[in-house]
Amino acid sequence: MSQHRRRRAAAPAPRRRWVLVGGAFAVTVGLGVGLGVWASGGGDGPSDAARATPGASSPGPAAPSPARTYPLSQAPRTIPAVRSHTAARGPGWRPARGERVVIGAPSLADEGRLIAGELGLAYAGERDDVRTGDVRLELGGGTDGNPESYTMTVREGRVTVRGPGDAGVFYGTRTLKQEVHAGGTAPEGTVADAPAKPRRGFMLDIARKPFPADWIADRIRELGDLKYNELGLHFSDDQSFRIQSDTHPEVVSPDHLTKAQVRQLVALAASRHITVVPEIDSPGHLGAVLAAHPGLRLRTAQGTVTKGAIDISQDGAARIVDDLLGEFAEVFPGGLWNLGGDEYQALTVRSPEASYPQLAAAARRAHGVGGTVADLTTGWLNDRAAAVRGRTVRAWNDGFYRSGSVRPSGTVEVAYWTGKELGARQPAEYLAAGRRVINYNDEFLYYVLGQPQTFVYPTGQRIYEQWTPRVLRGTEAVPARYDSQILGGVFAVWCDLASSQTPQQVAAGIRMPLRATAQKLWDPARPALSWTEFRALADRLG
Repeated sequence: MSQHRRRRAAAPAPRRRWVLVGGAFAVTVGLGVGLGVWASGGGDGPSDAARATPGASSPGPAAPSPARTYPLSQAPRTIPAVRSHTAARGPGWRPARGERVVIGAPSLADEGRLIAGELGLAYAGERDDVRTGDVRLELGGGTDGNPESYTMTVREGRVTVRGPGDAGVFYGTRTLKQEVHAGGTAPEGTVADAPAKPRRGFMLDIARKPFPADWIADRIRELGDLKYNELGLHFSDDQSFRIQSDTHPEVVSPDHLTKAQVRQLVALAASRHITVVPEIDSPGHLGAVLAAHPGLRLRTAQGTVTKGAIDISQDGAARIVDDLLGEFAEVFPGGLWNLGGDEYQALTVRSPEASYPQLAAAARRAHGVGGTVADLTTGWLNDRAAAVRGRTVRAWNDGFYRSGSVRPSGTVEVAYWTGKELGARQPAEYLAAGRRVINYNDEFLYYVLGQPQTFVYPTGQRIYEQWTPRVLRGTEAVPARYDSQILGGVFAVWCDLASSQTPQQVAAGIRMPLRATAQKLWDPARPALSWTEFRALADRLG
């Protein structure tokens, strides 16, 4: 915890009792460092402006004041930690029966109702009057134009949360909720806060393992309180297709989510300012779809079926995938989409053109005599990006091929997870080419059930102490000049050995890694708290 030091007076002076009115002087705590600064030049009392009492009419000895004095407030303890706190003297704020949440704009009604219910307050809607005990939510202000920024001021028995957008105000209410849950009182002063990274996500593989809708809803609530803003759903793979489909019901697995359930989850996420990012991976990882359409399976020149791969030389391949993309664009209205694009087995062999002559022929038809299977595959990715028009799309880094003349659309973001693929490239290559990158580093951010191959369950402590968004591959950070191109990161749960853990065990296993990742995406700097202190705070916050 930050320590605040007072400057000694230059010379002895008569002892006086100062009464601070209106929290007139303060200390700013930024990035976990406390700075003790008095507003006046000498002594350890407040400035003349701060010590003036409203209504005083004549000089002379002051009558004994019944007013209580308070120590300088401490920065709130939250996860993620607030990035700046201007301390002040005062009692702070704590919820009490009959106090209100009021809003200054109709768009903040959801945020107002939520925090009112969480703190046991009355939701009063739009009001202009001011009462002691109020929590007021307003639009305005902001930090450096960041739409997710907010300020929260605790003063004179009231709380005001203000941000340039609804999301920032929501994050301010999360800070208030944690402050109250941690110590019962929100400290006097002003928080000024904003995330370092705009993409802060959690991804769940529901294709290999079904998770109940209620379990996913609980994770959405947890993510909202930790100020995440993305939930990825990987719902189609070789094992299963896990969401109801009306255009192709034949591909859907028996244990699946209904569209009604998914829409409820999407609405819950939106109320927490979380965008659900769907993924129908292609042209690989389509085994569940291909089980119902065996004629579209990719085969070698010898007729051997290639696991999970669709034959992109056939017109029917694009048709069925685009049917599904179009259908689920209505279910997932957010502006983000993951196209997958990884591990297409046709490109893992020594000579794709010799092993898959039908793909080679299609590549020449589409891209000229020099066209390659890599060109055809990249063209497939670009066509799928066009199929989900209006969305910002991403693809796994091993879906970006070095060889070939066709390049992925410049707007496709790189979801960087591995450096183990054939012809692996360092992250700096993508960044030097101007690509925007999202960090899925499998060394730190992959929770793979059963720990197959070389995977081990990540720990919150390792993320907290060693990882930052610039650590894209292995344990080495890319140069700082690329920081603005790294949009953020995603902690991912993959269910390779699905029966290895129950949903309850998964929730317990990812609890601290999620909190550590949230901290480092909000503020990549070295945290002020030790890991032991951070874990104790997490336990106190629940």
